[in-house]
Amino acid sequence: MKKVFLVIAIAGGLMLAGNSMQAQTKIGYFSLDQMVGLLPEAPKIDSLLDRFRVDSLGGMYEEKYKELVYKDSILTKTDTTKMPKSVLNQIKQEVQMLTFQIGNWQSLSQQEYERKQNELLAPLYTKVHNALKAVAKEKGYAYVLDKSIFLVAPDGDDLLPFVATKLGVKLNPNTTTQRPPPTKQ
Repeated sequence: MKKVFLVIAIAGGLMLAGNSMQAQTKIGYFSLDQMVGLLPEAPKIDSLLDRFRVDSLGGMYEEKYKELVYKDSILTKTDTTKMPKSVLNQIKQEVQMLTFQIGNWQSLSQQEYERKQNELLAPLYTKVHNALKAVAKEKGYAYVLDKSIFLVAPDGDDLLPFVATKLGVKLNPNTTTQRPPPTKQ
């Protein structure tokens, strides 16, 4: 909702600036996420993220669980009276930390997944953003806003086809129904 008010405020400000400024100011719109989803590299990143979820995150959970079972067995199945107090306290803290991590695994794994996703997608977003800046400059657009804030907009001001051409991506006639951007899980 804030985006809509921001667009209205910007558009209103531009309208108040006068007819001469309006003739010089072009406003376009674009969806970074949609363009990233259309890149040929996107399916590879999706498969890398799926593999990361299964291999790394799944393996981390098993590893933490085994470590918890082992450290808990030290506390419950051995004579801890002969153990130095500092070592005993350290093991108790580790058991508490592992219990917390396992109990909150879904949230922690989601954070780790998003970190990996951002790491893998950052070069694609940079590539698309640089192409968008070049297209906006070539076509004379002073402002390019996110496509999601428009309820109605002229097709001619959608910069997606121009950026796709600059990046060498072939678009289907109905690009809005093409492959969505990599999903955040």
